[in-house]
Amino acid sequence: MRPPRRIPAVSHPTALAVLLLAFLLAAWRLEPAFVAATTQLELATQVVETALLCVPMTLILLIGGIDLSVGSTMALAAVALGMTFEATGSAWWGAGAALLVGLGAGAINGACVGALRIHPLIVTLATLSLFRGIAEGISLARPISGFPESFTGASRSTLLGINLPGWTFIVLWVVAWIVLRATPTGRRIYAVGAGEEAARFSGLPVARVKMALYAFSGACAGLAAAMFVARRNTAKADIGLGVELDVITAVVLGGTSVFGGRGGLGGTVLGLLLLHEVRQFVSWRWNNDELIFIVVGALLIGSMLAQRLWAPRGDHACLQSSTP
Repeated sequence: MRPPRRIPAVSHPTALAVLLLAFLLAAWRLEPAFVAATTQLELATQVVETALLCVPMTLILLIGGIDLSVGSTMALAAVALGMTFEATGSAWWGAGAALLVGLGAGAINGACVGALRIHPLIVTLATLSLFRGIAEGISLARPISGFPESFTGASRSTLLGINLPGWTFIVLWVVAWIVLRATPTGRRIYAVGAGEEAARFSGLPVARVKMALYAFSGACAGLAAAMFVARRNTAKADIGLGVELDVITAVVLGGTSVFGGRGGLGGTVLGLLLLHEVRQFVSWRWNNDELIFIVVGALLIGSMLAQRLWAPRGDHACLQSSTP
């Protein structure tokens, strides 16, 4: 009896790059204006906040965790920014408050997951509701606007055609990539994701790694909130609603395993670009929010199926044994 035919091993980033190129060619045939440089640069400003959140989410998924509260943390940080601005008259003090509130919210998640060993799905599902509820309560659900041009204009300043938020993401991504690939901290992250108990018995500071990554995620959410407020000139408690779905979809689409130990930041960038282009094209051509949700859900399921089909031999057993 002939053995079953296996799908040949293909590099996940390579497959994503080919898929992205094919999609852009198809979009060019259907809507040439969509792929114009001016259009793409304008649309790129809408993805920076999501891109910032994808960096820590990749690291958290690599250790086998998850953070569903990033959108709610953004909302709480944005409200803190707005209320600090009202109290002091300084939007920059408000941005500092957003970073501190985001860091504190992430530290709460990290303490529960790392020190108390509560499952991250339960913790971040709870704080998803908690943080947004606090944001709604302290702001009375009112928008705060009227930020000075010195603050809102900073997000539009460019260098080599890339605005300040774009450069912020690039620097953050490069630093995170170096840490992940060339430092002991990166090796610890992969080790914890490959086997938490084995890492703990090997003497690795598993709890500290988890606490640091969740605090980093909260700080990035605070930074994303400040950039969103500067771009929209409005701080309110409903920003970041549903952004966690886009972030997780982009990271998983980029090849990072939800069971931990496999993936990286390079694939995350390609996954984010593909998700962004597909979303924007659906909105451009059909202007249908419901269809966008369907497409995002289909991409998430498709990315999981692709991981199962193209995983190297032995990975399936590893993934199954890693399932809680």
